[in-house]
Amino acid sequence: MFVNKLNQVYKPERILYYIEPEESVIDDARSELLPEAVKQYAGAFGTYDRPGIFYIRKLHREVFGIEYRMEDPRISYPKDLSSMVLPEAFFYSVELDDDTVVTRESIRGLFEEMAKDGDAHRLHSDLRICGESGITAVFFDYRKKRILSECRLEEDRAKAIILDDRDAMNKDALFRMAFCDPITGHYTWNHLVAFLEMPMHKGIRDYAFVHFDIKEFRVINEVYGHVTANRVLCRVVQAMKDADFVYTSARCHNDNFAMMIRDMSEEETRRRLEEFFAGLSVLEEDPYYRIYFRCGVVPMARAVLMGNRVADAGKMAQALGLSPKKTDIIIYNDQMHNDISWGNYIKAYVDTAVAQDEFVVYLQPKFDIRTETINGAEALIRWNYKNKELLPPGRFIPFFEKDGSIGKIDRIVLEKVCEAMARWKKEGKRLVPVSVNLSRNRMYDERLIEHLTETVDKYGVEHGLIDFELTESATYDNREHMIRVLEELRKEGFEISMDDFGTGYSSLSLLTEMPIDTLKIDKSFVDKVGIRKEKKEDIVVINSIISLAKELGLCCLAEGAETGEQVDRLRELGCETIQGFYYSRPIPIPEFEKRYFA
Repeated sequence: MFVNKLNQVYKPERILYYIEPEESVIDDARSELLPEAVKQYAGAFGTYDRPGIFYIRKLHREVFGIEYRMEDPRISYPKDLSSMVLPEAFFYSVELDDDTVVTRESIRGLFEEMAKDGDAHRLHSDLRICGESGITAVFFDYRKKRILSECRLEEDRAKAIILDDRDAMNKDALFRMAFCDPITGHYTWNHLVAFLEMPMHKGIRDYAFVHFDIKEFRVINEVYGHVTANRVLCRVVQAMKDADFVYTSARCHNDNFAMMIRDMSEEETRRRLEEFFAGLSVLEEDPYYRIYFRCGVVPMARAVLMGNRVADAGKMAQALGLSPKKTDIIIYNDQMHNDISWGNYIKAYVDTAVAQDEFVVYLQPKFDIRTETINGAEALIRWNYKNKELLPPGRFIPFFEKDGSIGKIDRIVLEKVCEAMARWKKEGKRLVPVSVNLSRNRMYDERLIEHLTETVDKYGVEHGLIDFELTESATYDNREHMIRVLEELRKEGFEISMDDFGTGYSSLSLLTEMPIDTLKIDKSFVDKVGIRKEKKEDIVVINSIISLAKELGLCCLAEGAETGEQVDRLRELGCETIQGFYYSRPIPIPEFEKRYFA
């Protein structure tokens, strides 16, 4: 039997509307075949819970009913059911799997056993599971049975807090509330920060700092219950107390912990922490479930200089622990701090940069490899940061992709490209297709097609002159949705390109499903041709990609060609279009116009 201990519940005085069914009806209810007489009121305004079976001692029998708030003129109370007033009460709530047969006797035995654990403690109050519950209720949820059994209030510390009754609290109680965690009994961050400010009072000369949390702790809480989750927290606390390399420690909040530890070499620090976490990796209640951690370590040389702000650095490193099914131990360094600080700064500054028109579009031409004439271009973004420094894409694109701001950049690029093409058209210049990036997170914009079409139409640009470029690595979140979006773009007359082909995991199957016009061979493949030590295997792969593209009726474009030897070799292999430094680096739009449209 799987028992998920949930929480303690307070219910005010309320009305129970019920029927007194035959035993067969109760048996049906245990199988989730609920009687219609009560089931019809499920979810009605003013109800406290689902319909359920109630064991009420004063009735001396089981009834099936539903609880309502009392004396509310807005509520339509049932008129065809019996009713009785239930007094306010506290309940202990547990959840059982649907295979469990629930009887009055089995429930009594379950709660008698749980009473031995003393689990009915809360932040500001203590409850005790009653030996003989006056009211017990069973509610049926999806493949689960939830049981509420009455508790007795043992101690109420919340009243003094709510009423601001400071005289009701002694110094010991106030100290525990200020510096101790009520679940684990261990110290909190407020206690540990005193050590960071004045370590000499405990004889600590120098130290490293550790901040960690439990991966997927929410799963433990929701699947195994908060009591099991609390035991995990307590086991972590005990491990910190037992570790001989830990000076002091704290439970900070939720499943986050901090430790001041002995200064050790990076190798020893990592080894000791790996052993520490390995000892906590098994969930005692389910030996098949593995617990993993995210841990940030701030070495002594930086921890001592940061004082009580060291937690910021520890959490920065901790946040980088993204490996699934693995404990991550990340050592903080200055470059990490610079990158994260820069990312946070530009995240806040991006709207100002957009308003001040700091983003500049560059165009990199594409050439027909047979005639060596321009037949298109790719739009690329550069940031004229505060009109003082031109930043390359690597300094901002990854940060914008991470926080979702990349959509703003995509919109700027399309706007500026369409503006230039409208001007070229007005001046009678030759127009060539221009590709613009379509970022992953924009694929989920419900009005994406409308927004893109409106922008292009605003400048009177023919849809066939705009090529939306999607990187292969951006296509795996929701393939069906992505294909629908691309098909709609094709219906509107836009061209579609797949960038970075060959760097993903499902390229061949994608080619048969995606509505694309151009296949771009990634630079990592192009770098392997036209060189002195050219490998047969590399040529076979590139030749196969080019042949496959032609068989599927796609244009094949090689990006990143930098030498004449590469261009000649790609021409021999049958590639049609080249984009790379051999012909031109990305250049600003005005220079592009002078060079190719003069």
